[in-house]
Amino acid sequence: MSSVLVTGSSSGIGLATALVLGRAGHTVYATMRNPSRATLLQATIRQEGLPVEIHEMKVDSDDSVTSAISRILSTAGSLDALVNNAGIARNGSVEELSIEDFRAVMETNYFGALRCIHAVLPHMRERRSGCIVNLTSLAGRLAFSPLVAYSASKFALEALSETLAQEVKPFDIHVAIVEPGVVDTAMAREMATVPETTLSECIYPHPHRIAGLFRASAATATSPAVVAEAIRGIIENKSWRIRYPVGLDAKPFLEWRASMTDEEWVDWGALEDDAWYQRVQNDFGLDARNA
Repeated sequence: MSSVLVTGSSSGIGLATALVLGRAGHTVYATMRNPSRATLLQATIRQEGLPVEIHEMKVDSDDSVTSAISRILSTAGSLDALVNNAGIARNGSVEELSIEDFRAVMETNYFGALRCIHAVLPHMRERRSGCIVNLTSLAGRLAFSPLVAYSASKFALEALSETLAQEVKPFDIHVAIVEPGVVDTAMAREMATVPETTLSECIYPHPHRIAGLFRASAATATSPAVVAEAIRGIIENKSWRIRYPVGLDAKPFLEWRASMTDEEWVDWGALEDDAWYQRVQNDFGLDARNA
């Protein structure tokens, strides 16, 4: 069994991953910004007697990451796997999102993962063993408005992961990228329920469209447990495969994007509303306008 650190474990994919790994017998160090929010995780640990410990760690803080992982390593002795799951999103166009919004997303989604990698990698390299799983998204492969800040951070994490995999393979350290599609999480529900007051103030039409697309996809959204099981498989199987699209919609969306030239992709995003909604209806059978 492995010792695994999971970030962003208070809800969503992180919570599901901590539970799936704990139930499989792995020792889990579930980290999060605010442990007081982890009531479900705490209750489940007690009820099932799971080998899961909860630790406070803010991935957007150098000091918090360094001190938290130092404490965990002093107790655990070593970590076999790191799951970089913690993430946030900001919804808006390039023009309308502030520099502070872009920085906040990058600090958590990209630099947060990098901080954790810096903290655990020397120990893995010395032991010549380890597994690093980075959660990106289909938005790490498909760039579209209004998810520009989120997508930019996930594109960056994809590049980091590919580079890291080249560097650490000689040390028997596996790097994997998990790319979920639409997952039934609080973040996805927030994407689907942008306040009308906010939408009415948008310069560009894309927030309306994507909110509708997320609502239309809700019925077939992937359970966080499905993503968690994929992560468990990666840690246990120790494959050298790099990318893992997860969810019923993941491969179709990637194949759809791959079927277009870059210019065709830009044209799709620049369509007038009626044409855009009709295209989504035709290609995916999703009524994003009336969802």
